[in-house]
Amino acid sequence: MTEIKNNDREIHRFRMRLAAFVGIVFIGFGVLVARFVWLQVIKYNDYAAQAEDNRIAIVPIVPNRGLIVDRNGVVLARNFSAYTLEITPSKLQSSLESVIDELSTLVEVTPRDRKRFKRLLEESRSFASVPLRTRLTDDEVARFTAQRFRFPGVEVQARLFRQYPQGEVASHVIGYIGRINQRDAKVIDASEDAANYAGTDHIGKEGLEKSYEAHLHGRTGYEKVIKTAGGRAVSTLSRTESTPGSNLILSVDIELQKIVEQAYGDFKGAFVAIEPETGDVLAYVSRPGYDPNLFVDGIDSQNWNELNTSEDRPMMNRPLSGTYPPGSTFKPFMALAALEQGRRTPSQGISDAGFFMLGGHRFNDDKPGGHGFVNMHDSIVASCDTYYYQLGNEMGVDNIHAFMKQFGFGEKTGIDLEHEKTGVLPSTAWKRERYKNNKAMQKWHAGETISVSIGQGANNYTMLQLAHAVSILANNGVVMKPHLVKIVEDGATRARTLTVPKETRRVPLKQENIDVIKRALVGVNTEPTGTGRIAFANAGYTSAGKTGTAQVIGLKGQKYNASRIAERFRDNALYVAFAPADKPRIALAMVVENAGFGAATAAPIARKAMDYYLLGKRPVIKDQPKPDPAAAPAH
Repeated sequence: MTEIKNNDREIHRFRMRLAAFVGIVFIGFGVLVARFVWLQVIKYNDYAAQAEDNRIAIVPIVPNRGLIVDRNGVVLARNFSAYTLEITPSKLQSSLESVIDELSTLVEVTPRDRKRFKRLLEESRSFASVPLRTRLTDDEVARFTAQRFRFPGVEVQARLFRQYPQGEVASHVIGYIGRINQRDAKVIDASEDAANYAGTDHIGKEGLEKSYEAHLHGRTGYEKVIKTAGGRAVSTLSRTESTPGSNLILSVDIELQKIVEQAYGDFKGAFVAIEPETGDVLAYVSRPGYDPNLFVDGIDSQNWNELNTSEDRPMMNRPLSGTYPPGSTFKPFMALAALEQGRRTPSQGISDAGFFMLGGHRFNDDKPGGHGFVNMHDSIVASCDTYYYQLGNEMGVDNIHAFMKQFGFGEKTGIDLEHEKTGVLPSTAWKRERYKNNKAMQKWHAGETISVSIGQGANNYTMLQLAHAVSILANNGVVMKPHLVKIVEDGATRARTLTVPKETRRVPLKQENIDVIKRALVGVNTEPTGTGRIAFANAGYTSAGKTGTAQVIGLKGQKYNASRIAERFRDNALYVAFAPADKPRIALAMVVENAGFGAATAAPIARKAMDYYLLGKRPVIKDQPKPDPAAAPAH
């Protein structure tokens, strides 16, 4: 049978479907209108600001880092501009290795560049660009620029680089800058100055570059620019200029520094010279040194391993963190303590038979048979151990400690470098603390005081501390804080500020007692029995000095024989001095490691330094001869 259509029903269904469709359209249109109102009316201000941010970029203007110059204006650290090929790994569209391989067809990329890049990549922040090649030539820049479209995530940047024109000279003073790594970034981000490091890639890592980072860095400026959808800046809306970092004018005389470093030759050691009246550090030598230029672009693994594994420890800042027994250079301070405490008069003497007995133990003098009758003056000039064995036994270690502390022994000087060591000025309290977990070792024995009294035993100080103490003595008890930066010059206004404008304090000393010690120290360099007379013969000025020799290892009662001891275990040679003796302009302390006797090795270096600084003489520097292990000792 044929089914007859019901037209009315079909029309009804059609109208229902049409009505549903129209309803859906209206609902959809209503949603669109609502969304439009939400975006264009309610959220207009928020999205307008975001759109503006997408169109406008804030670009940091990195400030020029401040210069570092010596006291005479010789540049020790400066900036120069060069092109760098940099990769931002997060923006690459293919593997890092393949990109580097392709880049190497346009720009020379050595295996050393690859190794350095890999190390920097591990240290850098994930979003930061990392240099693959630095100091590109104009031809290399042109070749890459022509093919830049092939390398998204790779850019040529014009950067300011740090340069140290003097190379290895004064490297432990100046230090170096290096790229900001993840550890640095965490410290910066947690500081109040984080915004000031926007766009900055480098930061001070060692030396004055680190301790004066806040002065040297300057203030970052900002440029507001309009950019395209591709991120290219097309115009500038406003600009706030950066403020260059402050310049550092050092107290160091770089020519004096060079002379001392050359005079050390292949020897290791530390040397600090100070102007007593001001606290200016005139020379600060740590041998061996290193070339800070190696670190600016990121040191390669080969150079780093050579520096880091060398037995000579060139990265160690010896004047700051190397500690040494002072040997006989301690004796003038012991004699001054005896005068100040009323334990000795200048004329009072002893009969030195060549040894001192204490509790059945024999402490030998360096001179077999002894020095005979010895007063205070002679004890310093001839460096008589027995005189100080007796004196130290009478004083006791705690009295020695109390007096020596006034001269800064066993305490930080406060010099403007980080990581200064305190050394050890022994006392009964020090030993109790040192062995707090071993009661059997806590007791102080009288025999230990005997060793302390001649600058041996537990005594351990930096050459910076020793130079500071000698400077205080030369300055008649007036304490000036030692410093390497004499003046900070504002990068914008050129206003100058002294870092140490006045004295720190005064050690209460009687001038007549100081004069006794000074006369004896002059005798060391001028009298026939003086241990420094050979080194300072025919000098054009009168100097005061004291030689010293200090053990590196204990001999356990055996006689010292350098020829039978490995060089690294031989005695250290020390020397302290100031000149001119009547009005000192320079005071110094130095150690030549494993060189034997202060008179033979250390004092001649000091003579070269003083001849230049006081007389303008430039010595002919020859290789320092290694001391004869069989030579007779001289304190």
